[in-house]
Amino acid sequence: MLSLSNIYIQYGDRILLDRVNFVLKPGERVGLVGRNGAGKSTLLKIIAQEMSPQEGDVVVPGHFTLGYLHQDMLMPKGKTVIDETMTAFSEILELESELHRVSDELGVREDYESDEYHKLIEKMSDITEHLHHMGGATSEADAEKVLGGLGFQASDMKRLTDEFSGGWQMRIELAKMLLRRPDLMLLDEPTNHLDIESILWLETWLFNYPGMVIVISHDRRFLDNVTNRTAEIVLGKIHDYKVPYSRYVELSADRRELAQNAYENQQRLITDRERTITRFMAKATKTKMAQSMQKQLDKMERIEIDDMDTSTMKLRFPDAPRSGEITAKVEHLTKRYGAVKVLENVDFQMLRGERVAFVGQNGQGKTTLAKILVGQETATSGKATLGHNVSVGYYAQNQAETLNPKITLLQTLEQDCPEEMRTRVRSILGAFLFSGKDVDKKVAALSGGERARLALASMLLRPFNLLLLDEPTNHLDMLSKDVLKQALSEYNGTLLIVSHDREFLSGLTDRTIEFRDGHLKEYLGDVNYFLEKRQLDNMREVEKRTAANNQQPAPNGTIARTDVLQKSVSSISPEEKKQIERAVQKQEKRIAELEGEIGKWEQKLAETDFYSKPGANADLKKYGDLKTELAKVYGEWEAAVERLG
Repeated sequence: MLSLSNIYIQYGDRILLDRVNFVLKPGERVGLVGRNGAGKSTLLKIIAQEMSPQEGDVVVPGHFTLGYLHQDMLMPKGKTVIDETMTAFSEILELESELHRVSDELGVREDYESDEYHKLIEKMSDITEHLHHMGGATSEADAEKVLGGLGFQASDMKRLTDEFSGGWQMRIELAKMLLRRPDLMLLDEPTNHLDIESILWLETWLFNYPGMVIVISHDRRFLDNVTNRTAEIVLGKIHDYKVPYSRYVELSADRRELAQNAYENQQRLITDRERTITRFMAKATKTKMAQSMQKQLDKMERIEIDDMDTSTMKLRFPDAPRSGEITAKVEHLTKRYGAVKVLENVDFQMLRGERVAFVGQNGQGKTTLAKILVGQETATSGKATLGHNVSVGYYAQNQAETLNPKITLLQTLEQDCPEEMRTRVRSILGAFLFSGKDVDKKVAALSGGERARLALASMLLRPFNLLLLDEPTNHLDMLSKDVLKQALSEYNGTLLIVSHDREFLSGLTDRTIEFRDGHLKEYLGDVNYFLEKRQLDNMREVEKRTAANNQQPAPNGTIARTDVLQKSVSSISPEEKKQIERAVQKQEKRIAELEGEIGKWEQKLAETDFYSKPGANADLKKYGDLKTELAKVYGEWEAAVERLG
């Protein structure tokens, strides 16, 4: 168990953490949330003992191991990906080295009956047993498995870490931490450099992780799928909820509403009492009574409400000028970097008013095609053209980093501003929460989130009829992402978004283009439709590979999914159709039962004292097993329903 007691941090006049108390118990996975600058990263640094609080204590158990993934990690150079990742097993590597030394010594000795020889045999046995306990025999396979889950290919294992971008190097650091399996993992925005597939893999890994986790993330769905507790930092204080993020949002709103009502009721009571006291004090016969009432009023415990920072940027994109019917067109386009082929003979077209999402693993060409469309990259062959009267508003993945750090916020907008918009520059900055003296700050003084807001503000200076946004939500907090999503929902032009943020993309686009192995695959729906279809496709591939070994009916009497998926519609006989229908009904019944059980468990998990009760960890495992079974049964049901047509 880890505990923080009366943690206090103040910078100038601003109190960042105000006598914060926090306890973390085994098995807890906490989402640490709050506005940018609220103190989340500072709290992680204090827990990791990378900085000391001005007041307060951090207490950790003896022999406690901790892993800390943050945004400013430096990767050692000169090693291959697999060699660098294997440093996570430093203790195992030391034991293996010692085992080789003992084995070599035994190989040259001939004093088989001596005590020294027998001691070496015992030592060799002890080391071998210790290695087996630590998983030494499978360490390299485990490393390759984790690296694969985070998006590395088999061909990447022997490449030098120097060849990879900062985002991929961050994945190597994350892999090392996962392999070390510390008692507590501190993760500061772990999904920032991950694609959707890697995020899904990491979610599963963390959900099944038996240790403690504290994660800072602006990815709502990631928090919902990983955490079982949410700690919110608001104006120096922590509000603790024993639930995942979405449920916390509801409970937090309820808490604030109840607190506001209680505060207003108490204020009315105080006003009435003060009025009565004033009236009684004017009468000599009631002076003592008034004094007694005043003493009671002075002793009353006053209700305080959070002065919550609910400010959000105000964002509305200018109306889009009318363009031609075809907004963008890509024909037989190929893009190579040296011997590496990123895109191969791809075709793509966007019509006026369409809303498209680019998704897929990092390095598959999403940003490359976006840059080709706006003219920042050239195709190796083929062509990409914009339609008639198309004006592009392009937000690059590193847009915030391209801002000139030496000039002020006001100068940043004025330098690219059309003459007719100059009178509105200050109001635009104000809408993005830069007001008063803020506009005279140098860009260098801004945080990552503030720079992202400033870069977005610059896009409101001109009307565009094609918005091309590459990872626009990086560095934005939850509220700012909501505002941006709402503004894009209301935008009346053509929209193309490159993003790995599932919650942000949900419902925002009507076409999803997946980039994979140099080719494009289209899904006529939003990101949720894409994920559902991909999951089913993946299941089909697994089933096809194992079909030969699974031709018999399932043990419980249901139809094996391999049979359902392998046969064509025309080959289903009336009897087989009845069997499948019975299987569907049985699965539907089981789904309803599981959802009911999961609902009861979620209520139990939300109880304030749940984690202090005996057997909490075992209950958490039961809850996880139920969710796993539900996913499996749901997949079987979906496949069977699709088979029936």
